[in-house]
Amino acid sequence: MKPELDKNILIFLLSSVGLIVLPHIYHIPAAVFGFFGLLFSWRFIGIWKQKWLPNKPVIFIAVVCGIALLYNQHQGLFGRDAGTQLFIIALGLKLMEIKTERDLYLITYFAFIVAASQFLYEQSILMTAYILLICCVLLATLVYINSGKAQTLSAIKTAVIITVQALPIALALFILFPRIDAPKWMLLNDPHQARAGLSDSMEPGSISDLGGSDELVFRVKFASAIPPPRLRYWRGPVLTYTDGKRWTQIAFQKPMRSPVVTGRAYQYKLLMEPQDKNWIFALDMPVEIPSPLTISSAYQLSAVDRSDNRTEYDLISYTDYNTGPINLGEYKTATQLPSEPSDKIKQLVAQLHGFDSAPDNFINRLLNHFRVEDFHYTLTPPLIEENPIENFLFKTRYGFCSHYASAFVYLMRVAHIPARVVTGYQGGELNKAGDFLEIRQADAHAWAEVWLNDKGWVRVDPTAAIAPERIEQSSSIDWHTTYGIAAANVPAYNWLKQARQLWGKVDYNWQRWVINYDNKSQANFLSSFGINDLKTLTYWMIAVIASITAVLCWFLLYHKSKSADKVLSSYNRFCKKLVKHGLIRNAGEGAKDYAERVKTKLPAQTADIDQITAVFIKLRFGRIVTGEDLQSLKRLVDLFRA
Repeated sequence: MKPELDKNILIFLLSSVGLIVLPHIYHIPAAVFGFFGLLFSWRFIGIWKQKWLPNKPVIFIAVVCGIALLYNQHQGLFGRDAGTQLFIIALGLKLMEIKTERDLYLITYFAFIVAASQFLYEQSILMTAYILLICCVLLATLVYINSGKAQTLSAIKTAVIITVQALPIALALFILFPRIDAPKWMLLNDPHQARAGLSDSMEPGSISDLGGSDELVFRVKFASAIPPPRLRYWRGPVLTYTDGKRWTQIAFQKPMRSPVVTGRAYQYKLLMEPQDKNWIFALDMPVEIPSPLTISSAYQLSAVDRSDNRTEYDLISYTDYNTGPINLGEYKTATQLPSEPSDKIKQLVAQLHGFDSAPDNFINRLLNHFRVEDFHYTLTPPLIEENPIENFLFKTRYGFCSHYASAFVYLMRVAHIPARVVTGYQGGELNKAGDFLEIRQADAHAWAEVWLNDKGWVRVDPTAAIAPERIEQSSSIDWHTTYGIAAANVPAYNWLKQARQLWGKVDYNWQRWVINYDNKSQANFLSSFGINDLKTLTYWMIAVIASITAVLCWFLLYHKSKSADKVLSSYNRFCKKLVKHGLIRNAGEGAKDYAERVKTKLPAQTADIDQITAVFIKLRFGRIVTGEDLQSLKRLVDLFRA
């Protein structure tokens, strides 16, 4: 490596390393990123101020500090975070002792590992494109190191060509190579990573905190028709116990019986985003539960473990169902009250004939009471610290869905009618580009379930009596606009919405067909080509990879042969110009020997002869050649006059 090239190569290499580590600023502790940044900046300054670079004792102290920093993070020895931080700190320390070309190679290989670790945190299309770009830069770094002359654009171009040539083989391996599931000890779940979402408890107004969140929760692709908005209730935690203010879950057992379903079956694929809990929000009411999922006696679906990755499930639901009778234990939990109701509460129930009429009649009267009295639906309800239900019913009368659901269930229980609160999501925005529903945190909702004789648990949504547009609106985004919490209806809004839906379609298909391409997806895809066993799969792998390799070899050899012909053609023109002086190149005579013999006869042209010969040798035998070199040879030969 020539001394004058050291600075350029180091700048190129350090720039590549900086781009590699930059996305990890969101994933690793600030102390670790700051430590790496300090080492990185120190080494970057050292390109021009070599005297400032640390000696061995200082490097040893830096290593000790790095180990202490890792230990202080308490990440352990294994796992995603510990491994990533270890490699980033090791990469920063290695930058401080660059002495030989071997060190440059080691740093580049370290950088490849750090780049791959980014996929442990994020697997989006944009991040994949960024990592692919970074890999091209790293390859360009290797090309740059091996080149005899610093040519940044040429190195990048060569790296891009290598990457593009490798993509067909990578695609073939991705499709055909057997999927390998990570062993249990390699699971990289982060139990400390917090996400917004529904809780396993509810207080009046708690769900309104999610009302302005546009965060995606899950997407649903139906096999046929999409149910109307009024039927899009995505069932989540069922809250049965209350202390008068907070509603919480109880330990539900597995269901003793399946609901009797009628009407239309909705078959769909549900793609869940990573969640804090292991809840699966199925269309109410789910049946035919796939094996990785379980269902409780409250008909809530759950996964075995919380997933930090997007996970897809095939589900079937019926919107018409009858859950049947309840036992004594269910009746007691569904009529539980924290204390004796107040006289005002009892008077209201009596006024609405809750004690002396059929449950259906009381339900209708209570819903009509919410509808005709001075009750209001709002995303910003007033805070009620004490007696929230009574104060809401008789004083504030401004509330979100959780206010109405909790008040409704409480009044049902006062009338000795089994009832409970169900939380989940309602509605969803139709992505017209991809023909699937997008359910976001803003669609979080709470409703009531009342047990009725001969009908079982029946859904009753008091919000529909107060704000029917909230239930009937098919788009959460449009609903937000209606209530003034989204962008105004400007001409660019529709265009932005279409662009967003198009991107949502691309991202949805990326997750389904790339990120979630597992053993099952591979088996289904390959079976369409008649590949149903390992032997056939092996033959296909050999045939496809051999075909791609043959095509690439032909292209490379043909291109090289074509370039070589142009080089020889230019050099032969140079030799013909010397024939006039009797300087004929002998058979087997090398370019250097021929040049030495010519210079003895034409000493005045020594500089031109040496230059032409050097460019020819580089084009003919050099490791890195470019089109600029070929043009340079042609130009030198054209200008040469013997």
